[in-house]
Amino acid sequence: MLGVIDLPTYLAGLVLIVLLPGPNSLYVLSVAARRGVRTGYKAAAGVWCGDTVLMTLSAAGVASLLQGNAVLFGIVKYAGAGYLTWLAFGMLRSAWTMWRTRRERVEEKLPEQSAAEERPYRRALVISLFNPKAILFFVAFFVQFVDPGYAYPALSFVVLGAFAQLASFLYLTALIFSGTRLAEAFRRRRRLSAGATTAAGALFLGFAVKLTLASA
Repeated sequence: MLGVIDLPTYLAGLVLIVLLPGPNSLYVLSVAARRGVRTGYKAAAGVWCGDTVLMTLSAAGVASLLQGNAVLFGIVKYAGAGYLTWLAFGMLRSAWTMWRTRRERVEEKLPEQSAAEERPYRRALVISLFNPKAILFFVAFFVQFVDPGYAYPALSFVVLGAFAQLASFLYLTALIFSGTRLAEAFRRRRRLSAGATTAAGALFLGFAVKLTLASA
């Protein structure tokens, strides 16, 4: 089909890959739990746009450039790790504040104001783009399912990318609506909210370390 081979295997692998936890999905879940469905979809839109850019770059050959240029790969890698670390420390700082004030009644800002300050779309987009391993992954995974004899391989990449985005949409939608169910519990129990924020910050630090140790 349009130069795509072994589609069932690709779809099975895609489901497993999408279900693996990563900084993007964790951030979308966190935003949805704290700000609600609408803001959760803003963060998800950043993920989808970022993934679209990475898929396009992969198809255009940027993956080969990153793989063959250690300096360029290192620049993108450490920039991405630094951004994840910055987000992690922001979460841990917020969690520390929650722990210290968990017995106090703190007036919360309106969700719209908080979301505007956080800019979830931009944050999710940056998290996606500053991940060189994602570019290498897309080209390494996609190329296995493209017929080398097909006259229009770019079209094959588009088909594979469309399936990937559909899977991502369904998965992130499930996370967003799951996150909103947690929101009320977070609002009632500051200790629970502080613990969840601490865990998210620790996971983001883990993602940063993992990216720092990655090789082309």
